[in-house]
Amino acid sequence: MTFKVFDLQCERGHVFEGWFSSHSDFDTQRERGLISCPLCDSKTIDKKPSAPMLNVSGSKEPGPSSRAASKPAAMQAAMLQHLRQLLRQTENVGERFAAEARRIHHGEAPERPIRGVATYEEQQSLVEEGIPVAAIPALLDDERLQ
Repeated sequence: MTFKVFDLQCERGHVFEGWFSSHSDFDTQRERGLISCPLCDSKTIDKKPSAPMLNVSGSKEPGPSSRAASKPAAMQAAMLQHLRQLLRQTENVGERFAAEARRIHHGEAPERPIRGVATYEEQQSLVEEGIPVAAIPALLDDERLQ
């Protein structure tokens, strides 16, 4: 079976790859809402102009440069998908992050996964108190990505 590989882009500018049996297969899936961005889940997807690439079953494996080019993009998409999932499972406490993390640590508030904003000094202080924290770039906590 032959697949057409298209470079796709969502309305937010995220670029990813899609494999389809034909141009009309892409159009049908897009119209039915079956295609979504792996980073932000947007269903507003367009094809980007690109050189055609065919994957024909029974043919040789793609060359090393082809594999090398697609692996980082796939890894990035998987990582961002995972981070987005983690962010969905946390409560955004905003500027109260350091205080709420301390309250949870000391049993004064229910234990739950939280996220928010803390200065570098607040982060360091939490770590020194034995409260585990991980910094996430603000870009990844953009509500539009979730």
